[in-house]
Amino acid sequence: MQEHIEYMQAAIEEARKAEELLEVPIGAVVVWQNQIIGRGYNLRESTLDPLAHAELIAIKQASEYLQAWRLLDCKLYVTLEPCPMCAGAIVQARIPQVIYGTVDPKAGCAGTLMNLLQEDRFNHQVDVISGVLQEECSLLLTQFFRKLRAKRG
Repeated sequence: MQEHIEYMQAAIEEARKAEELLEVPIGAVVVWQNQIIGRGYNLRESTLDPLAHAELIAIKQASEYLQAWRLLDCKLYVTLEPCPMCAGAIVQARIPQVIYGTVDPKAGCAGTLMNLLQEDRFNHQVDVISGVLQEECSLLLTQFFRKLRAKRG
């Protein structure tokens, strides 16, 4: 469990980078052989790119590092439960394990709204661990949206 906490803290650091840019604070890291080989944070607003989710950025970096699209021996840590797009990318990248911090009641596809990561009709299923540093991950999002609403008045 300590290993999961350490890497989730790295994902939280990525989320804080997003927050500094006034992006929704979501962060992700890809771990291979006990080292982080991909990092990402939400950049949708900054880049005007609907695909600029933390997970996709981290997966792309990890694929470039390994020079492979199959991330067979990797783990993905993300502060928020993956959405349908990211869950699809995780399955396509053949990532064997996803560890996430807090659930996403509006778009979560690792068990909340549906479970695309463990859909047995796909050719790859993902081991999922949820709730790692849940309170801290949830608080990041809650505080961000509270501040945003306060600014809008």
